[in-house]
Amino acid sequence: MAASSSRTGNDRGLVSVLIARFSAFGDVAMTIPVVYSACRCYPDVRFVMVTRPAMTGMFVGAPANLTLVGADVHGEYRGARGMMRLVARLNARYRFDAFVDLHDVLRTRVMRMACRLHGIRSWHINKGRAGKRALTRRRSKVMLPLVSQRSRYREVFFKAGLPLTDRFDGLFDGRGKADPALFAAITPPKAAGEQWLAIAPSAAHAGKVYPAGLMARVIDAMAGRSGLRIFLLGGPEDAPELERLAEGHPNVVSLAGKRYGFGAELALLNHMDAVLTMDSANMHLASIAGAPTLSIWGATHPYCGFKGWRQADADTIQLPMTCRPCSVFGQKPCYRGDYLCLAAIKPESVVARINEKLDSPRP
Repeated sequence: MAASSSRTGNDRGLVSVLIARFSAFGDVAMTIPVVYSACRCYPDVRFVMVTRPAMTGMFVGAPANLTLVGADVHGEYRGARGMMRLVARLNARYRFDAFVDLHDVLRTRVMRMACRLHGIRSWHINKGRAGKRALTRRRSKVMLPLVSQRSRYREVFFKAGLPLTDRFDGLFDGRGKADPALFAAITPPKAAGEQWLAIAPSAAHAGKVYPAGLMARVIDAMAGRSGLRIFLLGGPEDAPELERLAEGHPNVVSLAGKRYGFGAELALLNHMDAVLTMDSANMHLASIAGAPTLSIWGATHPYCGFKGWRQADADTIQLPMTCRPCSVFGQKPCYRGDYLCLAAIKPESVVARINEKLDSPRP
């Protein structure tokens, strides 16, 4: 039986709540376990999640009381006036009681100001910038794990009077597997005795990307494993490189730039026996899809709070270097100039970790 709002602690009597997080893909993906839990904890509250139009598709199997709004912040809702107009239009339709800002950037600060004009109370994320600076500075690092990004998201709901319990068990609810018909346009269902591996070698910044030559050696080695099919994941810009990596391997296929849609690709990830990613959006998508996920970390570090959903420390591949992490997001130039944090990770060790994951029994 669904819990009423009074039983789950909605002491502010909230009925309609606006949530915002615009970028990047990985950060929006990290909102899903928290937003879905909020919806399930408070079934009598209507939640409206506003994000970029391209990101709404990753909210697979959204709860009935969650409405997704894709806002074109570079077009119709560009600039401060656009954001004011967005809040006014959404509030005219949904009559919000609260605004939960999971981003805290200039764009959402304008939204908070607009909410005040409409009599809507707002709360925003604490990004922990001081802790991140201490963790990533060049000297006298404070090497302590920070609060996870998902915990920071939950904290905003708590401040808004909506304390949460975890009611997310993956996009496909942790029960069985996604219907193979969802990814029929990509591939037939898995054959008996066959295993599937997905590799997503790209990331937004150089400080997160395992060198292409080393990744090629990983793919070549894994392609020789009997009964294994490998899917290479990436965007349109990655297509030429991933097609080259797939050449000569009949059991390796590149999906880069094919645009099958989030629904199909997340269902496919749900059927993977293992996924190898960087510290990237694909790490977060694979984890919430319920795939056993390994991730390679270079300039960034799990201590910054951006591990995949329920990803264990043992599922991260990284080197113990005193200069790491030098960046929260991997965009800063390498202090050394050689990205040794990535280049020194041996392909053989990555292959061993993948094989270990493939040979482990699935819970």
